[in-house]
Amino acid sequence: MNKLATLPTQSHPPLSPRQTLPTMYDLPSEDPEEISMPDQYHGLQSTLLEDTFKPRNIASEQVFVASDLNIYYDLRNLNWYKRPDWFAVVGVERLYEGRDLRDSYVIWQELVSPFAIVELLSPSTENEDLGRTVRQPGNPPTKWQVYEQILQVPYYIVFSREKDEFQAFHLVAGQYEPVSLTDGHLPILQLELSLGLWRGSYKGVNRLWLRWFTSDGELILTPDEEAAAAQQRLQEAEQRAERLAAKLRELNIDPDLMSLG
Repeated sequence: MNKLATLPTQSHPPLSPRQTLPTMYDLPSEDPEEISMPDQYHGLQSTLLEDTFKPRNIASEQVFVASDLNIYYDLRNLNWYKRPDWFAVVGVERLYEGRDLRDSYVIWQELVSPFAIVELLSPSTENEDLGRTVRQPGNPPTKWQVYEQILQVPYYIVFSREKDEFQAFHLVAGQYEPVSLTDGHLPILQLELSLGLWRGSYKGVNRLWLRWFTSDGELILTPDEEAAAAQQRLQEAEQRAERLAAKLRELNIDPDLMSLG
């Protein structure tokens, strides 16, 4: 018997729904019959989004981001899930129950929907990603239906690397409406962030990338960029010190004696 077809029975005294309903440990993290061969671009782009998603007004322990992770959304159909290319949730612990890495995101356990979802367009997924696919009888709801009507994700973004453009949709009165970009950026004031395109080198690959910025449009640095910036500041400080020492020597002042004083 398929263990997903039956739900646990209640104990006496009854346990809370969180304790009795299926968790991420009960639900499969992947479908062995589903062919999934992610390319290098998808992995790099998702990692860049994760590296730069740093809301200023929310503690990092209350932010969870993931890529290519199952989201279970229907307790009546435990084999139904969506797997966004990237998504972010705010207001939940970064670790599951504060202690474990997530195998999947189970909405009836987490109780918080993603705040933003990004899908990276490809020819095979473009119609569904853009809401053009019509649900067929007996099939699960489409991505658009799940994100808009079931999970009610406030921001849904699709990015085409072939066209070098992204489209953003904001949930208004239960329906997605296109968002007009501001200077090429999607402002999200609730998180003090904006999303935009940036041309540069990431992990040794120079192209146009989708990444997070501050609400003022300043780059949010990746860990590698932060390390490079720190190294640059150190080199500049050393150069200033060397120039000062040279000036002192021109005045017949020993800079080493001054440092000892």
